Formats: sequence, structure tokens, C-alpha cells
Amino acid sequence: MIYDVVIIGAGVTGTLLARELTKYKLNICFIDKGPDAANAASRANSGIVHAGFDAKSGSLKAKLNVRGCKMMKRITEELCVGYRNIPSLVLCFSESDRAALNELYERGIKNGVPDLRIVERDELVKLEPNISDKAIAALYAPSAGIVSPYELCIAAGENAVQNGASYIFNYEVKSITENDGIYIVSDGNSNVSARYIVAACGIHCDDIAAMSGDLDFEIIPRKGEYMLFDKSCAGCVRNVLFPLPTKNGKGVLVAPTADGNLIIGPNANVSEKDDTETTACGLNEIYENAVKLVKTLPSLKNVITSFAGQRPTPSTGDFIIKFSAKYKKMLHIAGIESPGLASSPAVAEYAVQLLSQAGLILEPNIKFNPYRKKLIKIRELSDDEKQKYISKNPAYGKIICRCESITEGEIVDAIQRPMGATTIDGVKRRTRAGMGRCQGGFCMPRVTEILSRELKKDMSDIRKYGQDSILLYGKTK
Repeated sequence: MIYDVVIIGAGVTGTLLARELTKYKLNICFIDKGPDAANAASRANSGIVHAGFDAKSGSLKAKLNVRGCKMMKRITEELCVGYRNIPSLVLCFSESDRAALNELYERGIKNGVPDLRIVERDELVKLEPNISDKAIAALYAPSAGIVSPYELCIAAGENAVQNGASYIFNYEVKSITENDGIYIVSDGNSNVSARYIVAACGIHCDDIAAMSGDLDFEIIPRKGEYMLFDKSCAGCVRNVLFPLPTKNGKGVLVAPTADGNLIIGPNANVSEKDDTETTACGLNEIYENAVKLVKTLPSLKNVITSFAGQRPTPSTGDFIIKFSAKYKKMLHIAGIESPGLASSPAVAEYAVQLLSQAGLILEPNIKFNPYRKKLIKIRELSDDEKQKYISKNPAYGKIICRCESITEGEIVDAIQRPMGATTIDGVKRRTRAGMGRCQGGFCMPRVTEILSRELKKDMSDIRKYGQDSILLYGKTK
């Protein structure tokens, strides 16, 4: 089969683009070297929907950030993804920093960020009672928000598949060639053919670009580590708190998450592309910077997990969204670092415009359904509503994950959905089973059993995430 468009990368940009393209009568396929969507940066970031005041005015970052932030509420409603409009505050700690704060404000106004203003100490304390005693003022951005990044990515992929898109996971691109106007993507064993290619593969975008002879940009891996606190710490802050940004990024933040936890991080250290290990030194750095923003921060005993992600920092200083110099119908979407999550809906929209200008025929698909198949979250229902579901399917009455109150029925649904879960982490990111205080210590064996049963695989063939993440080798008795 020859697809109209093949998208390399199933991060949030790739899956939202796939969804955007299914609004038209096109054969779309997205591929990824991982076993699922949200394989890399889209599963390991702060989940902040930035308002758009930080990026340089006139840049793609600035334009697409403000546009994407505005689009996020509608898209998350359509996709049944948790989103909360929570303002952000960039803190100023001395009069000598006033100039930098004012500069950030002026840039935000120029970028078109709505309702942006500077608040002084008296109002700041009312907005954020736990603010540091040393904070004297802040830039207040009420249009900002928080979202679950991996949930948004997976939901967009599901909706794209629901609307006719295909996907291939565990497919690592090794070469790209062109033959008579058709592009051939290969993993060394099989080929995928298309009339247009979009490379939206995060940290490895420059590697894919090199396959097409494009060597005019580089992706610099910059690792960011995070710490996630238990839900009992959720009331620590009301807003997303930032220090003033530096040349290395927006700095260590303190923020609530879309799921009711508290998150701090990230730091910013250049490292190897696939390095996602956390370090004692890095986590200490995060905590030491986070305590500067608030009067009280929960103790480290409340941290339930730590993780790291790689920012695909572009050598150009801006998002790179352009066609290949060699392959005229290959579009690079590279360097989508922060505010990439906030920008992702607008990046997808912009990419479709560029593909259209390059000759892709966009005939509206009248069957396109923007709404993702409804999610069943038993923990959020009233007792009467729970009983209705349980009476129809007793599996909704069997708690598998005690920490998050996730039932067997929800896990089965996650496996059977379009682009359904095939791994333990795939179930976790769709249902939250394993994301609570015990981090899967109780529910992982049961999730493994359910995956084995529903996928008709031996339990020893079930993986935590990738092919090498083996949990079971066989029976001992």
C-alpha cells in the first residue's frame, strides 16, 4: 500500500498531526520505534500548557505557543483528556530583576498572550498563599494550564485510528529513499511507502534528517529530571510557579498536575540522546531550587517516583518546521522543545497548511469524528452510576489498582480500545493503574495476567514497556 502521508514519530506532535490529517480523505500512517505512542519526551515532561510569553517575538515558538494554548481546551474536551486552566506565575525576588520581569511582560504582550499582567507582593500572596517570603512580584498569566502529556498523545492517536489512520509500532527507521515520486521508509526488514513524509521524531529528528541529506540543523539533547509527589501534597500550590528564565530554559517549577499530584523540576543538563536516568545529584538540584519558590515544600518522603526526559533543543534556537532540501515532499518538524506540548495542536495545524501548499490534496472527510470514544472512570462516578456499570459488567466492580481505584473493566477497555495497550506501561498511561503511591507494587501482577488473557499471550511474553523489559521468564513450580 502507498500511503498519502507517513508520520515518523508517535509523540504528541505526531499523533495530533495524524488526527488533523484524518479530517481529510487521506490514507495516513504513523510509525514509531517504541511499542506505543508517547514513547519519549511526550511521556516525560511537566505537562504545562505555557501561555506564550517566553519565546522570542516573531518566532515560530511564539506564534504556535499562543495559538496552541488557545486551542488546548477544545481539543482536550473532544479527546476526553484531563485539562485544567491553571495560571502561571513567574517570580521576581529582587528589585534588580525587575527589568527582566518587565521584559518578559512586554514580550508576552507582543506575542499576543491574553490578560497578562505583573502583580505585586500583596496580590501575589492572595493568588498563592504558599509563595516564598522573598518573592516581591510576579508575571501573572491566567491563560496557562496543565494537561496530562502522555494522555493527550495517546488520545490523539486513538482518535486518529478511530478515524481511519494506521499505525506501526516497534518500527525503527533505518533508511529513507525516493523512487519516482514515492518515498520508501525502511527498518531494514520491511518497507512503508508514501507520497509525503513528516519527520516528527523528537530527539532523533536530526538523525532522520541526515538520512535525507539534510545536515543544516542539529538537535542537542538536554536532559530534565523531575520528582513527583503523592496526591496528599496536591494543595501545596494553586498555580504553576516559575523562577525567571535563563539561557538554559524556564528553570525548576513547582506545579500541580492534571491528575492531582505535585511535580517539581526540571533541571537542564546536556547528555546523551537516550539517557533518561535520574541521579542523586540532579534530584537534589531540583529540590534545592524548588524550595526557593515556596515557603513550605513537602518532604522527600512524599516523593512517589522520579523520572527524566530529553528536550530536543534545536541548534537554530527556534522550532524547525520546513521541507527537506533533497526530498521535496518530506517535512521536518524538529526542535519542538518547551513550549512544544502547548504548541502541539498549532504545530499540527501549521504542518497541514504546509503539506497543502506542497501539493497534498485536502478533500474534507465528512465522516471525521473529533470525539474520542468515551472513557469509563469508575472512581469518578456516583454510587448509583457505579452500580449501573457493575450490573452490566461485573469487571467494573473488581479493583485492580488500589492506590488509584482502577478496575478490571477499565483495564480491559484500555486494551480493547483503538490503538489499545499491549504493555504494562501502556495500561498505566491509559488508566493510571500503577501510578499511585505503591507504583504498581500491588497491581502489576494482576495487570500482567489481564494483558496475557486479553492479548492471548503467554505471561512471559508480556513486557513492562519495550522488548527488553522482561518481567517473567517462566514458572518456578
